[in-house]
Amino acid sequence: METRIVTEGITREELRALAQKQYGDVIKAVVDVEQNLMGVGGELHVDIQSLLIEKEHSRGDTTWGINLYPEKTGEDFIEFDSMVNLKPASGNRSRGVEDPALRERIRAVVGKLVA
Repeated sequence: METRIVTEGITREELRALAQKQYGDVIKAVVDVEQNLMGVGGELHVDIQSLLIEKEHSRGDTTWGINLYPEKTGEDFIEFDSMVNLKPASGNRSRGVEDPALRERIRAVVGKLVA
């Protein structure tokens, strides 16, 4: 499965095309909230996170897994659900993103990168 690192932007149409090749209506993504970039595609969030760590020098504590639904808008566009979000040492004890301020940071990065 194709994985792309997005630093400058990606269109919803490109997301739709990647999603169709993989899971149909959803595409996995990992957002680095410190570097304001994300990786999209791939079979598992951990694979995307590993690529960001290797290629972009991201850190595990600043990367968060999400699912994007290119056909949806508003709150339904982003789903905060990934095993990489389990970070008990950082206070996140679920697959979701428990901190509302952090969810907003993730939304801001996605909003900046997805046209």
